[in-house]
Amino acid sequence: MKFLVIGCGSIGRRHIRNLQALGAGDVIAQDIDGERCRRVEEEYGIKAYNGLSTALAQNPDVALVCTPTSLHTACALPAAENGCHLFIEKPLSHSMEGVDELISVVKQRELITLVGCNMRFHPGILEMKRLLDNDSIGRVLCARLQTGQYLPGRHPWEDYRTGYAARRELGGGIILDGIHEIDYITWLLGGVARVFCFAGRLSTLEIDTEDTAEILLNFESGTIAEVHLDYVQRTPARTCQLIGEEGTILWDINKKQVELYTAAGKEWQVFPQPPDYDINRMYIDEIQHFIDCLDGKVQPMQDIAAGRKALQIALAARESAQTGKMIRLEED
Repeated sequence: MKFLVIGCGSIGRRHIRNLQALGAGDVIAQDIDGERCRRVEEEYGIKAYNGLSTALAQNPDVALVCTPTSLHTACALPAAENGCHLFIEKPLSHSMEGVDELISVVKQRELITLVGCNMRFHPGILEMKRLLDNDSIGRVLCARLQTGQYLPGRHPWEDYRTGYAARRELGGGIILDGIHEIDYITWLLGGVARVFCFAGRLSTLEIDTEDTAEILLNFESGTIAEVHLDYVQRTPARTCQLIGEEGTILWDINKKQVELYTAAGKEWQVFPQPPDYDINRMYIDEIQHFIDCLDGKVQPMQDIAAGRKALQIALAARESAQTGKMIRLEED
């Protein structure tokens, strides 16, 4: 197969490297920045095009959309109309505009799709999923999860003020950028019925998006979850606590382990991640999963219909923060 990577920023270049490492097939790239195209050609030995129509004229079988969020559907739609199977980086989009049209084209063309969900391949989250599937803590009553990192320190080689995360018109802001937490907690706990949120730019960061958000999710099962997201923590953090009727599960990405307490055992068990684990492994596993989907071996873990649901929750959180109202989500 021929893979087209649309957008040659840090995540686009990562996917190029991983596709090449996996020997997935021919890889070409596209970016509106001519200098980025030149660097990609030099570094990876592939052809890079400035224009999307020119890149699509090379008849790729698959397109990976790695542009700023606000351009996702604008790039994915012509790729789908060209018959490309789609991998779209998270979140699916910055609004619902164009999403249903894209889903319609994908269905008509019978295309395989995957929305970026690399955290589902992290060993800590996989361990939590295994423990829940084994009913280790009984029915989950509530959850508390967070992720936070100082935005200027995330990509120290570039001015944070020019990146998509800092700019609302590019689909930035911690709610959309932090959609990983919404994605994996719904993967673990199921569908969400109601959303409430406080959010805003609380710091002195030079951005026009929210830098902090506290989101409350009321799941269809009755479970309540608190999701904290921020761009301000000087020490990066990512944790999840699941409280069940029969015990508690704790995950801390910095401690590199999952802990389990059960009422029956009355002690903590520790499940460490592999000592030599490389964080790029989850991105490789994600792309390998997508390739397996293309080969018909498995079903996509999160196709664009599922990605639409995660986006709906994130947009409901933004709406709640703006209006001060609880938002009820539409039923399928």
